[in-house]
Amino acid sequence: MPVTNFATPEKYEYLNGIASFHDSEAIKGALPVGANSPQKAPYGLYAEKLSGTAFTAPRHENQQAWLYRVLPSAAHSKFEPYSSQGFDAKLEQIPNQMRWNPFDIDEKVDWVHGLNKLAGAGDSSIKTGVGIYTYAAGCSMPQRTAMYSSDGEMLIVAQHGVMDVTTEFGSILVRPMEILVMPRGIKYRVDLPEGPIRGYILELYQDHFVLPELGPIGSNCLANPRDFQIPVARFDEDTGSVWTIINKFNERLFSAKQNHTPFDVVGWHGNYYPYKYDLGRFSVIGSTSFDHPDPSIYTVLTGPSAKPGTAVADFVIFPPRWLVQEDTFRPPWYHRNTMSEFMGLVCGEYDAKSGSGFQAAGASLHNIMAAHGPDASTFEKASNAELKPHKVGEGSLAFMFESCLMLGVTEWGLQTSQKLQENYNVESWMELKPHFKRPAE
Repeated sequence: MPVTNFATPEKYEYLNGIASFHDSEAIKGALPVGANSPQKAPYGLYAEKLSGTAFTAPRHENQQAWLYRVLPSAAHSKFEPYSSQGFDAKLEQIPNQMRWNPFDIDEKVDWVHGLNKLAGAGDSSIKTGVGIYTYAAGCSMPQRTAMYSSDGEMLIVAQHGVMDVTTEFGSILVRPMEILVMPRGIKYRVDLPEGPIRGYILELYQDHFVLPELGPIGSNCLANPRDFQIPVARFDEDTGSVWTIINKFNERLFSAKQNHTPFDVVGWHGNYYPYKYDLGRFSVIGSTSFDHPDPSIYTVLTGPSAKPGTAVADFVIFPPRWLVQEDTFRPPWYHRNTMSEFMGLVCGEYDAKSGSGFQAAGASLHNIMAAHGPDASTFEKASNAELKPHKVGEGSLAFMFESCLMLGVTEWGLQTSQKLQENYNVESWMELKPHFKRPAE
């Protein structure tokens, strides 16, 4: 049967507002009224529930969606190992400060084969911890191929190139300076309309990313809920083509075949869906008197742990912003942290590092209690700068994946094309000079 697109909306059309219940129909009347699973769903569709939490999770935490589709997801062959590619490599925990040069783009691979695990902690099989990946691809996924992860919720940071992402819920266009959150279990495919892509992924094995609490900040600023965008329903009716479904399951890849497209959802409703966010809409706050505030004020999304205020994973950004503090050393202070800090750079130059060591598409890792801070030249410059209002980070965007867990590094991360900077700590801090002056007796 030929593929026919019955969708009336534009391809990239969005609903606004995270953590809200939404509904969307590609054909008016596709959603049943007053019931989720009527004896006969409208238009002869199948009702399928997608549960992102346990049925009995507290109401304020419960995440689910009802999908009304041409054929249910269960209609597929047995899953078999897909390839030798996997992400269950042994992790090595290292106390040293670490930094990587920009990761290469392999123009011969697609999204699936361009995924590489760099670091992580925990175990996806018991839903604890995180995985940190890079992605770099030069071609679209093969036709009639889709993917999903059973391991966790993926926060994708686009660094280079444009991604046309088709999901069960609709289509999403993702560009640099944007993020895409793909919840566990949702099928998608990635096409490249403008050439190669590259970026970073933080996969949360437990629970979900949520907006951070604002506390004394009040009810606005940081990432506002209304600025998150959710796709509208858009479907294909294809029940005659063979599709390959790739499943990332306990850090291994499996595949199954099915005789219909996975993108046949005519309508959906719920609060479990993929979404994107333009990081340029982040409303920065900061000190207007003295002292440098904690980077937590730049948190976009957080993955909480059972301990209040301690995140399994925070996604923090350092966008363009004004510094106006009086009598203050303005870059981040020298620091040792009980949290692990993985940093990446989307574009420009990070204000706490000078020179070309920390580059766009590169990364750094300062693990639990690894001392770090401004390099020697940044310290000298900031210590002697005229303290007038100054805007930092113009044309730049750095970010941090912060975790309460000790992050291990994969063999790929330690040996990846000699990208690891062996002299990072020496070049950054061993040139610091003492400025101590003993008071006169």
